[in-house]
Amino acid sequence: MISVTNLVRTYGDFTAVDDVTFTAEAGRVTGFLGPNGAGKSTTMRVMTGLTPATSGAALVLGKPYAALTNPGRHVGVLLDASAQHAGRTGREVLTLGAMTLGVPRGRVDQMLDVVGLTAKESERRLRNYSLGMRQRLGLAHALLGDPEVLILDEPANGLDPAGIRWMRDLLGTFAAEGGTVLLSSHLLHEIEKIADDIVVIGRGKIVAQGTKDELLRPSGALVRSADDRALAAALAEENLTFEQLPTGGLQVEAETGLVGAVAATHRIALVELRAGDSQGLEEMFLSLTSDDARKELAA
Repeated sequence: MISVTNLVRTYGDFTAVDDVTFTAEAGRVTGFLGPNGAGKSTTMRVMTGLTPATSGAALVLGKPYAALTNPGRHVGVLLDASAQHAGRTGREVLTLGAMTLGVPRGRVDQMLDVVGLTAKESERRLRNYSLGMRQRLGLAHALLGDPEVLILDEPANGLDPAGIRWMRDLLGTFAAEGGTVLLSSHLLHEIEKIADDIVVIGRGKIVAQGTKDELLRPSGALVRSADDRALAAALAEENLTFEQLPTGGLQVEAETGLVGAVAATHRIALVELRAGDSQGLEEMFLSLTSDDARKELAA
């Protein structure tokens, strides 16, 4: 489990992370989303002991990362797949990692097999690796100590569609076996497929969090009637918020039962009444972070 409480990180007058609080539970995949510069990477760096917090706390398995004994045996981290020694082979990187963590050398071959790097590929220098191969090696290194928690920043970068599906299955299995996964990615479609919980950050603040089903569930009601003008007047009389749709009908910020009751009271015949359409993760993300996106485009 990961617990972030009232976390603040400032750089001079700039506040990169502003009173951030959320948890990533064991047995679940938590998607950590936000535009560039929103504070995701800074938060993850504080979690993993690379950046000190100005105030607040980020605990992994109930402790600060630095307080864990041999932390790589408990927490697998992949923040930058390119931050590896270009002159070493993939096998050398994992072997040094195994020696540092105190795990059997046989774990190296197991992890190479898990991430799909062949024996021949493992003997190549990292300078000759594609980005996708570096990502696979980074995941192998994160899994090397058989951790309980994974903290991954953009692990799908450079992976082809088959590789992305492989990673999705790998992380899903890890969580299903009781592990905690915190996953940052710009691939919203993939986050929508794999995440159980979602945390959205914008300008250093949490702007939404909850289970995927809670955040993406349909909102309000869609209603069409024999007289939409009269229905709109009736809804306004009841102080209900609504929007007229270009294709006809109304989108109402209220439960279907209430909308139906208003129509019945005013003797307005309904042609259609149903729960509003569910928004996808991309639509939710863009609506929550639109100010940041405009700021980035203008910069």
